Amino acid sequence: MGVFQQGWTWWLIALAVGIPVLLVGLTELLGALRRRGNPVAKPVALLRNAVIPAGALFALLAFAIGQKDDGYVWVRVVATVFGFLLILLVLSAFNVVLFSNAEEGSWRRRVPSIFIEIARLVLVVVGLAMLFSWVWDADVGGLFTALGVTSIVIGLALQNAAGGVVSGLLLLFEQPFKIGDWLDTGGVKGRVVEVNWRAVHIDTGSGIQIVPNSTLSGASFTNMSEPTGPYYATASLKFSTDDPPQEVLALLVRLADGLPMRWRDERATAEYTGAAGYAVSIPINAPGEASGALSLYLSWLWYAARRRGFALDGDASDPIAEPAMLDAAIEEAAPVLRLDEAGKEILRAGARLQRYGAGETVLPAGVVPDEVRLIMTGGVAMLYEADGARITVAESGPRELIGQTALTRERTTVTIVATEVLTALRIPLEVIDALIRAHPRLAAEIGQSLDLKRAAAADVLAAAGFARGEIRPR
Repeated sequence: MGVFQQGWTWWLIALAVGIPVLLVGLTELLGALRRRGNPVAKPVALLRNAVIPAGALFALLAFAIGQKDDGYVWVRVVATVFGFLLILLVLSAFNVVLFSNAEEGSWRRRVPSIFIEIARLVLVVVGLAMLFSWVWDADVGGLFTALGVTSIVIGLALQNAAGGVVSGLLLLFEQPFKIGDWLDTGGVKGRVVEVNWRAVHIDTGSGIQIVPNSTLSGASFTNMSEPTGPYYATASLKFSTDDPPQEVLALLVRLADGLPMRWRDERATAEYTGAAGYAVSIPINAPGEASGALSLYLSWLWYAARRRGFALDGDASDPIAEPAMLDAAIEEAAPVLRLDEAGKEILRAGARLQRYGAGETVLPAGVVPDEVRLIMTGGVAMLYEADGARITVAESGPRELIGQTALTRERTTVTIVATEVLTALRIPLEVIDALIRAHPRLAAEIGQSLDLKRAAAADVLAAAGFARGEIRPR
C-alpha cells in the first residue's frame, strides 16, 4: 500500500489509462468530422497527433517521475515544444471559429488570408517570446526593442513599395471587385484576371494591363459586373428625318430582342432623341459580350434598314434594288415557280429582293406569314424552341421556298434564321396567288414540298424525344 501513497503512482496510472482512452475518442471524433468535411477536423487532428503526446511526455518527465528541476534541460525542451504546439492549437481553433464558418458577405469572409497569416505570425512570435521567458528565463525585452527599431528603418526605406502593398491589402479587405469582374478605371477597361498585393491585372482584350493598387485606391473606378444582373450595351444611331420615328423604334427593339447575347428576362429599349437621332439600350449577359453584341446588332440593322427603306446614317441606297438584279433573280426563279412571260411580269411587278445578315431572324414563330420567299443565295435553319433550347429541324438553301404556310393561312411553329448572309426573293401572298391561278400545279408542288419538310422535322423531333405531330414547319 505504500506504493499508492506516493503521488507519482497516481500520475502514472492516469497517464497509462487516460491517454489511450482520450486518443481513441479523438480518433473516432476526427473520422466523423472528416467524413462531414467539417473544418474543426484540423485542430482536432493537431490535438490528437501532437499536443496530447507532447503533453503526456511533459507530464511524465515533470510530474510522474518527479524530475522537475530548474537545471534539467530535457524538461525545458519538452515544455518548449509542448507550449509551441499549444499556441498552434489555440490559433487553429480561433481560425476555425472566426473565419472557416464565416457567412458569405460578412466582414470575416472579406478578410484577406494575408491579414490572417500576418496576425498568426505575430501571435506565434509573441507566444514564443513569452514561452522562452517562462521556461528558459530569457530576457526578450531587448529582442522586441531591436525588432521595433528594425521595422521602423525598413518601413522608411521601403515606404513607396510598402504603400502599394498596404493599398493592395486594403483593396483585398474591402473587396470592391473579384476575379472575373469587369472594371472601368477611366483609362483602362477590361476583365480582372489577377489581384495581388501590389497591382491588379486587367485583360483589356489587346493585352494585360497592370494597374497599381495605389492608383485604384486613390481614384474612382466602375465595377461593371455589379450589381448582378444584365449589363446594358448602348448605341446612338442616326436616321433620316423622313423615317417615321415609331416604325424606326419598333425595328430597333425587334432586332435587339433577337440577339443571342440578350438577357432573356428583359427586353431592349429604344428612344427617340430628336433630329432623327435614336438611342438603344440592350440588356446582355456580361460586359465582355458588349462589343460583339453591338457589332452584330449594327450589322443586322444595316440589312433591316434597307429592307424597310430607312436611311440609316442618312443613306437609304440598297445595292440589290437595281432592276437588273431583280430581272436576273426572276430568270433564276422561273424554273422553280414555272413562270412563263406573263408570270415573270406578274412577279416583276410585286416581288422584291431582300438581304438578311447572318444569324438574323427571317421569320419568327407564331405568326401567319403574308409572303413567300425564294432563297437566291445563302441558307436558313428552321429552329424549334422547347424548354429554353433550340433544335434545328430542317435547313434550306438556294432555289428553295420558305414561308409556305402563307398559302394555308397557318401560324408558324418554328423560327427561320439565316445561317449566313441571305439573299431572298420576297413574293407577297397576292402575287403567289396570281401565279397559282395561272398555273394550278404550282400549288400542288408547294404543298408537296411543305409535307416533306413536315415529315423530316417530325422525325428529328421524335429522335429528340418529342411526339410526332407537335410541330408543323413552314
